[in-house]
Parts: sequence; C-alpha cells; structure tokens
Amino acid sequence: MNIGKLLIVTGIVFIIIGLLWRFIGKLPGDIQFKTGNVTVYFPIVTSIVVSIILTIVFYFISRFR
Repeated sequence: MNIGKLLIVTGIVFIIIGLLWRFIGKLPGDIQFKTGNVTVYFPIVTSIVVSIILTIVFYFISRFR
C-alpha cells in the first residue's frame, strides 16, 4: 500500500469518527467534574469505543492489503 492510499484511508476514518463523535456526544461512563469555574472531562468510554473502531478498521486495512 502506498503512502497516498494510506493517507486517504486515514483521513476518511478520522472524518467518520468526527461525525460519529458529533452526533453521539458524551457517552455514559465518561467522567466530568465541575468545581466553580473549572470543568475537567475524562472521556474514558468514548476513548475505548474509538480504540475498538480504529482497531477493527486497521485490521481490515491490513487484511485486504
């Protein structure tokens, strides 16, 4: 696989993840602390979901290469 195809596929994956993130938003299990004017957000479940999706996508990319 040449670098051009890899960059295109990577870009498409990021666009899909961005659109999903936009529509899904915060998932249950994400931790958020609010204290006065400070808000701290830990997207734990969102990170796990994104990791699983990327693992599946890259598995299929390497499988059909």
